[in-house]
Amino acid sequence: MEANTIQQVNPGKPLRQSRKKKVKQPWMLHLMVLPAAVMVFIFSYIPMGGILMAFQDYKPKPGLFGSPWVGLKHFEYMWQNDYFLQITWNTLFFAGTKIIMNLIIPFFFALLLNEVRKMALKRTIQTLVYLPHFLSWVTLSGILIDMLAQTGLINQFISSVFGIKPIFFLGDGSWFRFTIIFSDVWKEFGFNMIIFLAALSGISPSLYEAAEVDGAGRWKQTIYITIPALIPIAIVVATLALGNVLNANFDQVFNLYSPLIYQQGDIIDTFVYREGLLSGQFSFATAVNLFKSAISLILIVISYRLAYRFAGYRIF
Repeated sequence: MEANTIQQVNPGKPLRQSRKKKVKQPWMLHLMVLPAAVMVFIFSYIPMGGILMAFQDYKPKPGLFGSPWVGLKHFEYMWQNDYFLQITWNTLFFAGTKIIMNLIIPFFFALLLNEVRKMALKRTIQTLVYLPHFLSWVTLSGILIDMLAQTGLINQFISSVFGIKPIFFLGDGSWFRFTIIFSDVWKEFGFNMIIFLAALSGISPSLYEAAEVDGAGRWKQTIYITIPALIPIAIVVATLALGNVLNANFDQVFNLYSPLIYQQGDIIDTFVYREGLLSGQFSFATAVNLFKSAISLILIVISYRLAYRFAGYRIF
């Protein structure tokens, strides 16, 4: 009986020791991650306590725990505010159009670049279209403001070539929307193209060789081999982008807009900034941002579900 007990106990000891060893081995890696985890906790999780302001008539003097509770008052006012509906539409328009254009243009540009046979030329083009991604919107906005001014380079070119009056790109609502979308696509499509180029590199050359033996030219190969191979990654990119439907890029809009085009160019993030930090309406601004965050969370969950269902992509 004692021998059987010893035999049953002893095998468990090496297993427990191996588990402890596995935990102890990456302690240096855990230590490296610790500062980043602490920073995320301090700057991302602790400030979430400020959500309480959305349900209060917050005043700085009594503070978060001394301000009176008002329930859903700010949310009711938000939905009764016609201007909130306008900025929500602006946000959806900007973000939705950017998502579509930043999917279509990189997709087709990757197809075109894939047909370039000279590697030096291919890498040069790829680098040139990729570089704008590394420019901050503060820097890029300054360049755009100078170039798109009524006496700027673009308007001088338009006037001299086409003989038309200067266009007020950043002061006219319609042209401002075009400028926002075009500049964002120009800045980001090179980075998004890398995803599709990576997918193209994973296509087996034997497929093209077999198609060439069967008499298929480059156009047929693109239609029946290249594009079908890119469809799954395009579905993943499109579905994951749904989580950003209410993110119209605060940095870009904030650095380019002005009171002249608030009606056509104001978005939720810039509205929250003005109401909260400039006007001191902390509770109302928190309510608006909480609404945006809740909708974004729902869209992110839906997008991951769709990505897993249609493309087999999952992170957990």
